[in-house]
Amino acid sequence: MSDLQQNYAGVFDGRLGFGRKPVILVVDFIRAYTTLDSPLFAADVVVAVAATVDLLTRARNKGIPVIYTQVLYSASGRDGGIFVQKVPVLRMLVSGEPLAEIVPELSPQPADVIIVKQYASAFFGTSLAAMLTSMGIDTIILAGCSTSGCIRATAVDGMQHGFRVVIPRECVGDRHRAPHESNLFDIDSKYGDVVAKADVLAYLGTL
Repeated sequence: MSDLQQNYAGVFDGRLGFGRKPVILVVDFIRAYTTLDSPLFAADVVVAVAATVDLLTRARNKGIPVIYTQVLYSASGRDGGIFVQKVPVLRMLVSGEPLAEIVPELSPQPADVIIVKQYASAFFGTSLAAMLTSMGIDTIILAGCSTSGCIRATAVDGMQHGFRVVIPRECVGDRHRAPHESNLFDIDSKYGDVVAKADVLAYLGTL
């Protein structure tokens, strides 16, 4: 790790920091990743869900908007295109399937927004960018799963749409520690800031 950090030093180690108007974006924290007998189950996602509970409580107490994403496909799966051909297990995520529901620990509240998506990025094919721009948002605090998939894709697109992306590392998870850590390193190097949840809570406390 020291060799890797030295290699990136002075090139890919910039910091964006927090802006003035944040949103909490909760990506795909659904039962499929937290239910033990689900093919998508990931133990580290269960831990990340638990770590996100007080983050949402703090945000709501401060009047900070919370947006969720949820993956849903039509019965035919055609709206999943090549993605569901590459990852057929996703085809089970249809309306009415319990595993497709947002985890009860992080139940959306009446003021929250739920965006339905079919691909990895929360921005791709959705109204997210336009909605955040209309709200004057400049900072996305990103929680969810999986780190190497939908979190990475959303972080990259968030930066490309002009938003500061901040990831509290305790609040994201993946199936395996190796892709989780490598993607957090890469996101932190090029697309956003990966920080401790305590730093995010401290920032929210200043608002």
